[in-house]
Amino acid sequence: MESTGGPYLNTAAVTSPVGIARLLQMTFGCTTFSLVAHQGGFSAAYGTFCMFVWTFCFAITVFIITCEFTHLHSCLSLSWGNFTAAFAMLATLMSITAAVIYPLYFVQVGCYPIGCEVRDFRIAASVFAGLLFVVYAAEVFLTRAKPGQVTSYMATVSGLLKIVQAFVACIIFGALVNDSQYGKYMATQWCVAVYSFCFVVTVVVVAFSVTGKTALLWFPFERSVVIYTFGAVLLYMSAAVIWPVFCFDSKYGSPQRPGLCAKGKCPWDSQLVIAIFTYVNLLLYVLDLAYSQRIRFVSHL
Repeated sequence: MESTGGPYLNTAAVTSPVGIARLLQMTFGCTTFSLVAHQGGFSAAYGTFCMFVWTFCFAITVFIITCEFTHLHSCLSLSWGNFTAAFAMLATLMSITAAVIYPLYFVQVGCYPIGCEVRDFRIAASVFAGLLFVVYAAEVFLTRAKPGQVTSYMATVSGLLKIVQAFVACIIFGALVNDSQYGKYMATQWCVAVYSFCFVVTVVVVAFSVTGKTALLWFPFERSVVIYTFGAVLLYMSAAVIWPVFCFDSKYGSPQRPGLCAKGKCPWDSQLVIAIFTYVNLLLYVLDLAYSQRIRFVSHL
């Protein structure tokens, strides 16, 4: 019989450096949540979040390996390069968050009262959680765009920063809903509007890149992204000035943490977290604007 094409299976999907990194991700992810589910244990919102991160990243990694090994990704209406680059960056951020949260809330030196066996399982899970972060970060390092290279937008520094910006915005939203008292002043409500607008537009940019629909837009996508990033810098600059003034100035708020504020339920703590991550996102948008001036990418890789 005459051959009708190339090989049906893509062995490079599991033998290349990126493929090996993904196999390690799958192994470490499965090991981590298996240790926790079997004996390590988890509880409350923090433990549930960690388990979600490990199971979610494991499932998507298995999906990516399967699609690339069988060439099924060519049948999907996705920009595969953008999708895998975006997921690798998101998984890196989620896995390092879980790798910090789980040992912080569940690991202890002594055996009492959980028992030595449970303690050992939790320590082992924490170690594998750390290794999981390392291999996801390795994939980001291996697949990032090289200088002068024409590549998928999400593989560029600007594209990767979009994922980090959205992730930081989620942290800000988490602090906002934790009794931050942002509704007291119109000025702080403006800051919330800034966070929300920039988050939504950033997610839309990522969504259009991942789905490969940028070519269908009636306006130049690349230029529009740069203009939006410049606008986001200006908006975050306003929030970076307004939020600390209306939260920590003695005329409107409190320069110091109130002494009677309960730990974990203090509006001042949430306001401080929001202020810190506002400056973090401002820096990220400035870096994004700087890098977006010198990238070249295609949307269909």
